Amino acid sequence: MIEPLIVTVLPVLFLILLFGGGALLRRRGIDVDGTPPIDRRPYYFSKYSILLVWAAMVIHTWGIDLSLVKIPSAIRWLSLGLWVSGFILLLVGRLGLGDSFRIGSAKEGTNLRVNGLFCLSRNPMYVGMFATLIASGLYCANPILLVLAVLIIAVHHAIVRAEERHLRDVFGQDYEAYCQRVRRYV
Repeated sequence: MIEPLIVTVLPVLFLILLFGGGALLRRRGIDVDGTPPIDRRPYYFSKYSILLVWAAMVIHTWGIDLSLVKIPSAIRWLSLGLWVSGFILLLVGRLGLGDSFRIGSAKEGTNLRVNGLFCLSRNPMYVGMFATLIASGLYCANPILLVLAVLIIAVHHAIVRAEERHLRDVFGQDYEAYCQRVRRYV
């Protein structure tokens, strides 16, 4: 019973933090809805598809079997570890961004965050999200989910590359120096 609860609570907590934090920032006059850095169709498709993949993991842990094959228990535990680790990165990364958080490229000035998790990875939230997607695909042992997870990761890699161009334009040499010190992912 604990496994489905943990699997369910983590994305719920993250989404509460994401949308609740966004509402608080909006009340302070901060627009968290940036401009999509790539074409809107794949951008929004990938964002909403994340929720689908997460929902599949939650549904699967509550007993609605989505797998086409039985997975070994080692894969199940690895998947759960990736799931928990991924959400820890998402939660801590979101908190670390504070009022610099944007969905898309910021329309107004923000601060370049280089401390906390951001001194280990330039994109800890993306690393966390990638981990949760891989975890869901492996845990559910469903090729459709795995393909969707890979597609989402590919689109988000394009988003990261576009965001990097934006950050270079905004922060210039400070961002270049940061890129020299800290890797894109891990």
